[in-house]
Amino acid sequence: MPIAMARHILVKTEAEAAQLKKRLAAGEAFDVLAKKHSTCPSKKRGGDLGEVRPGQMVRAIDQIIFKKPLKVVHGPVKTQFGWHLVQVFYRD
Repeated sequence: MPIAMARHILVKTEAEAAQLKKRLAAGEAFDVLAKKHSTCPSKKRGGDLGEVRPGQMVRAIDQIIFKKPLKVVHGPVKTQFGWHLVQVFYRD
């Protein structure tokens, strides 16, 4: 079964996610922004989701983690939890 390592930032609005994505593109650190802005418990680890397997995350996030290019910030993506920015480090 595939495994991947990813991190994310979860916020309440698409506008907030878009603003954070701009800040990431300008060179701000993902983990620092996650700790400050994310509403997910993973914020304590800089947004680190650790190693995940298919089906562990909601479908929209699963699709990014297992199908989209690596080391790129994807999103904003909407789920029932809010708006996500997702970055995948590796997939095996």
